[in-house]
Amino acid sequence: MTERVSRREWITGCLAIAGMPTLARAVAGQRETATTRDRITTVTGRIERADLGVTLMHEHVLVDFVGADKVDPSRYDADAVFERVLPYLKQVKTLGAASLVDCTPAYLGRDPKLLARLSKASGLHILTNTGYYGARKHAHLPAHAFTETADQVAARWIREHEQGIDGTGIRPALMKIGVDAGPLSEVNAKMVRAAAIAHKATSLPIAAHTGDGVAAFEELDLIEKAGAPLSAFIWVHAQAEKDEARHVKAAARGAWVEFDGISEKSVERHVSLVMNMKAAGHLGRVLVSHDAGWYHVGEPNGGEFRPFDTLFTKFIPALKAAGATEADVRQLLVENPLRALTGR
Repeated sequence: MTERVSRREWITGCLAIAGMPTLARAVAGQRETATTRDRITTVTGRIERADLGVTLMHEHVLVDFVGADKVDPSRYDADAVFERVLPYLKQVKTLGAASLVDCTPAYLGRDPKLLARLSKASGLHILTNTGYYGARKHAHLPAHAFTETADQVAARWIREHEQGIDGTGIRPALMKIGVDAGPLSEVNAKMVRAAAIAHKATSLPIAAHTGDGVAAFEELDLIEKAGAPLSAFIWVHAQAEKDEARHVKAAARGAWVEFDGISEKSVERHVSLVMNMKAAGHLGRVLVSHDAGWYHVGEPNGGEFRPFDTLFTKFIPALKAAGATEADVRQLLVENPLRALTGR
C-alpha cells in the first residue's frame, strides 16, 4: 500500500472517529484502488482491503436460542426484523463505522439474505460466518456435529466458503465457533480441530466464543498441534478472563485477544484492558466491539435491542483520556480488524 493511500485512510479514520462522517466519506471517495489481489468477502460481494475501514468485529443482528433442532427462519418475520434493526445500522454508519461483523453462527439464527438486505439499505459492509457454536452445553450444535469426524465437519465449512451458504451464494468471511469454560468437552475440542483444518484449506480466521482462559489456551494448543497458525485465532470474550496476564500470554503467542461486550457500564474496565495490552507491547493483537444488537426471536418485537454506538460515544473518548493516541484508535478500529480478517 502506498504512503499516500495510508495517509488518506488515516485521515478518513480520524475524521469519522471525531464525528465528521460526511467529510470522512468525501476523503474516502478519493482513495486509490488497492493494488493487492486479495479482497474481503461481505454479504453483498467482495470489497477491496482499503474499503473495510472502521470495523466492529463482533456484533449480532438476530439470534434464536430455541435450540439447533428447532431453529428455522419461519420462526420470525424477516421484514419485521429488517424494519427494527435498520435504524441502528444507519446510526452506527453515521457515527463512522464502515463495516460490521455479524457473529451469529449457523443453528443460532444466521440469516445471510437478511444481512444482505440490511447491508444494501444501510450502506454498511456486513460480514458473516461459517462454523458451529458449541457453548451453552452444546444446545446449538446440529446432530451431525456429534457423530462426524473433525475432517467431515470441516468439509461442511469449507464447502460454505467455496460455494456459499444454504444456496444463497453468500460466502463467509470468517469462522465462528463457541466453547464453554475449560476443560474443553470432547465435542468442543473436535470443533476447534475442525476449525484448524478448515483454516488451512480456506485461510478463514477462527473467532471462538470462549468461556475462560483455561479454554482459550486449550484451543491455542489444539490449533497449534493441528498445524494452523495461532494468528488465525481470535479469543472472543477475552474480557471475561480476570487474569490479565493470560491476555498478554495469548497475544505473545500470536493470537488475537478480543475485548467485546463494550457497554456504558463496562467502559472503564475495557479501557483498562486495552491500555494494559498497550503497556505490554501487544496493542497490535487487540480487537474491540460491543457484542450488541440481538433481535431475540420469540420475544415481542425482538425484545431489547442494544445499539452499536457506545464504542464511538463513550469508549473512544475515555480511551483517549487514558492516554491513547489517534494512531492507537486507528490501530484498534481499522488496522487490527483488517489484519485479523485477512491474515496480514
